[in-house]
Amino acid sequence: MKAHHCTASVVRSPGHNLVLTAGHCLGRNAAFVPEYDHTKPAGDQPYGIWPVGDWFRDSQYASDRSANSDLDYAFASLNENGGRDVQDVVGANSLAPTPGFVNKVTVIGYPMVKYDSQDRAFHCSDVWTTPLPAYNQMQIDCAGMWGGVSGGPWFSKFDSSGDTGEIIGNVGGLLQGGPDVKTDNPLYNRITYSPLHGDRFFQLYDDAQKGLHTDHGPYDQPPLPYSMGSGSTWEHAKLMAAGDFSGTGHSDLIVVWTDGEVTLYTDDGNGHFTAERRLLAPNPTWTHAATITAGDFTGSSRFDLMVRWSDGKVTLYGDVGTNGLNVAGIQLIGPNSTWQHATQITAGRFNTSAYVTDLMVRWSDGELTLYTNVGAGGFGQEHKLKDPNSTWTHATLLTAGEFSGNQRWDLMVQWPDGELDTYVNTTTSALGTESRIQNPNGLWTRNTVMTTGDFTSDHRTDDLVVRWSDGETGMYVDTGKSTLGTEQTLVPHA
Repeated sequence: MKAHHCTASVVRSPGHNLVLTAGHCLGRNAAFVPEYDHTKPAGDQPYGIWPVGDWFRDSQYASDRSANSDLDYAFASLNENGGRDVQDVVGANSLAPTPGFVNKVTVIGYPMVKYDSQDRAFHCSDVWTTPLPAYNQMQIDCAGMWGGVSGGPWFSKFDSSGDTGEIIGNVGGLLQGGPDVKTDNPLYNRITYSPLHGDRFFQLYDDAQKGLHTDHGPYDQPPLPYSMGSGSTWEHAKLMAAGDFSGTGHSDLIVVWTDGEVTLYTDDGNGHFTAERRLLAPNPTWTHAATITAGDFTGSSRFDLMVRWSDGKVTLYGDVGTNGLNVAGIQLIGPNSTWQHATQITAGRFNTSAYVTDLMVRWSDGELTLYTNVGAGGFGQEHKLKDPNSTWTHATLLTAGEFSGNQRWDLMVQWPDGELDTYVNTTTSALGTESRIQNPNGLWTRNTVMTTGDFTSDHRTDDLVVRWSDGETGMYVDTGKSTLGTEQTLVPHA
């Protein structure tokens, strides 16, 4: 019994005898053991053992790096056990087309004994999927998915009391469902793939219900969605800024890369990035961009990009979405030694409830300054919120947003020990009340770049985007003054 090597789940069928698994799980003398219990011998399994009578797999499936790995699913019809069909004994799950590449799922599988000595089912509950670039597949990042979970169901709805639900995927796909790494690599049990269940899948399901073996011809991969790329690319994302650059009423994202390239990522208003536009090719000039932020400084209702350069110069690029960056920009101040010490800048709406025209600056000596009514004509009015001090010299990242639910924005600060705080009700005379989001912790010391935007349908600037040190980039949707929002992976780690 301990030699099990794949996972399967009962699915509804007229014959009450079908299970779903992965295409690479086919084998002779196979049997299905519902609710497998490692403490009991074969004859005492809670729901018996059900031999496979027939297999149904797409004839075009390939266990390799090709697009045909999209077809890594299969059905098995089971023989009766004691005159009864498996569905009549344990119930069955429903199958539904995969809605898209981003879904919240619960994944279940049985790791092989050599990977998990406890020899029991492993659950990844309520995890988000992301697209697997170049494939009609999705992926999750959940530690514990060792070899043996292949074929395991991906539930969009799951009733743990009845152990049934709605299945929209199964463990499988590219290289049999995971990255090309050795088993001692942490990614081996963390990253898991699933093919999307579309028309081709349901053709096979229909064949299996009828007991047919139909060759549906060559596989034509459907059009794939836009992908933001891989973690190995995003490790080079140096700076980020969010704002309504295109006049759509929600934020888009600008990224400056280490080689000077600048990219604009377009959001659909529901937290999904759907396209990208290169604003600048790699170039030596923009490698000197030290820090950036975005606000409506020129009063056009479209966001502008502010850049502080390594020589202290500060430039404002108006209406970036329309004008691009192949323009001279407005020089707010020329090269100087003072602004070389403006370590971080972030725009916000601290003094007005109408426009994002305020600028928070953290200086290298710990001083914190708020500039209000910043525009094309200059930095407006200066308000010192903190004198030079040793504590604020350690503030590693700054961003601002509507975290407290007020129209006036709050400041968010990342500290080197992983602590994350917001400062609520910041005014021109004082820094706001501190509210803790994260206590010091190891994970958030890996937060390398962050910004905040209005990427979702609530029209609030409270969606925190974080680029981690390994290139993984995620969004915390609807982040509050003391709680992180719902995490959504945008780019998987390298």
